[in-house]
Amino acid sequence: MAANEEVFKKVVSHAKEFGFVFPSSEIYDGLSATYDYAQNGVELKNNIKKYWWTAMVQMNENIVGLDAAIFMHPKTWKASGHVDAFNDPLIDNKDSKKRYRADVLVEDHIAKIEGKINKDITKAKKRFGDAFNEEEFRSTNPNVLRRVGEIEKIEAQLKTVQVNEDLVAFKSLIEDLGIVCPISGSKNWTEVRQFNLMFGTEMGSVAGDASTIYLRPETAQGIFVNYLNVQKTGRMKIPFGIAQIGKAFRNEIVARQFIFRMREFEQMEMQFFVKPGTQKKWYEHWKEARIKWHKALNLGSDNYRFHDHLKVAHYADAATDIEFNFPIGFKELEGVHSRTDFDLGKHEEFSGKKLRYFDNDDNESYVPYVVETSIGLDRMFLAVLSSSFNEEKLEDGSERIVLNIPPALAPTKAAVLPLVKKDGLPEKAREIMKILQYDHICAYEEKDSIGKRYRRQDAIGTPYCITVDHQTLDDNTVTIRERDTMSQERVAVDELPRIIGKKVSLKNLFMDSVVSV
Repeated sequence: MAANEEVFKKVVSHAKEFGFVFPSSEIYDGLSATYDYAQNGVELKNNIKKYWWTAMVQMNENIVGLDAAIFMHPKTWKASGHVDAFNDPLIDNKDSKKRYRADVLVEDHIAKIEGKINKDITKAKKRFGDAFNEEEFRSTNPNVLRRVGEIEKIEAQLKTVQVNEDLVAFKSLIEDLGIVCPISGSKNWTEVRQFNLMFGTEMGSVAGDASTIYLRPETAQGIFVNYLNVQKTGRMKIPFGIAQIGKAFRNEIVARQFIFRMREFEQMEMQFFVKPGTQKKWYEHWKEARIKWHKALNLGSDNYRFHDHLKVAHYADAATDIEFNFPIGFKELEGVHSRTDFDLGKHEEFSGKKLRYFDNDDNESYVPYVVETSIGLDRMFLAVLSSSFNEEKLEDGSERIVLNIPPALAPTKAAVLPLVKKDGLPEKAREIMKILQYDHICAYEEKDSIGKRYRRQDAIGTPYCITVDHQTLDDNTVTIRERDTMSQERVAVDELPRIIGKKVSLKNLFMDSVVSV
């Protein structure tokens, strides 16, 4: 098993053991590809939401929020193209009976070639040391150049079969590349077929009288159908944006890899309405803004890359993904799309209502173009959790598992720990905790040795542990321990709100991440 796959298994196990993510309905043996966010997970998730919402809405005066209903009129999804075109190309292996997305099989094959390139680079770095020039190596090494050419050829073939929706050629590509089933190791594939991803249900008290409606497969359409309401009531001038955090549902046949791909998931989306002809400028703006937001978390700049779409969706004239280096490889984390006027134009057509914007400055009326940023909240959660997971060997030979979660996102900001369960120390610790609880989620622990309690807090990513001892009763000072360095300092109780507040403030992230519009 590859080392990164082993790490991924450990992250999944840690998530359950320490109260981040539980399998849904576990007492009934679970429900495939559905998960519940546990006590620490829901706090981390809420903090990620807050970081996004504050950066997107609070820090931009021309972006406002929305919370649209999950159920929408069925015509919405006809207008958006989801009824006719929201499909995935699927292929089955006849021996393992497992089903796969055909495009993902090809992308994984490309990733293996990229892995060989990275292996060559790693070897060369060890061989040449400080004298190694990676850029020169990439541009001159015959093996690297051959593999890059191989990747480019495969990507061109993949783009062609996707654009032409040629399912026969799709299967031929998989066969020509010699792609085998990860389970059976065989090349015994079925034909490639399209599968619509929307969940259908019925609305109405009597089945015969019910209307077929859908659980929304994305949150964007709730923004588009409310665009004019928001613009008029908010007196918004173009360019302006509407942001939303909400649940979406896709009937993923190939739902796997923990919370990376689920049937019920949460999106953080912003649709930015612009004047036609300016969409390219705003597309580039939001690419820069979003990558800065991600990198401000200090999860490692090398863990991010842009990947332009080989096949642009039917509604877009430009699209790119911000990919993150998960333990399962580089995968999509966020999409930035220039959606043109497709959505508003289609909703005008299907609803019969005018969705135009009158531009007083230019004295003209037009259907706005849209630039979208769309991030998977669950994937963002996984990115933070997996990149923060560390197994450390300490100087004294002992080991610890620590989640180096950015302090502003940490589920618990401080743990208050009385040294012993007597002599008035628990009472004093409770007093201190009450002071801090007004501003932060805090924990109180008095069971086990102080060392074991430190380790438990390390494992859930708590930035600070505050130890209350007998000296505290004499001079009102405590020992404060920092998670990452494990350094300890004696400070006055009165200083705790300032010290902790400064460390865990979202301002630390915003100073480097916000690109205003």
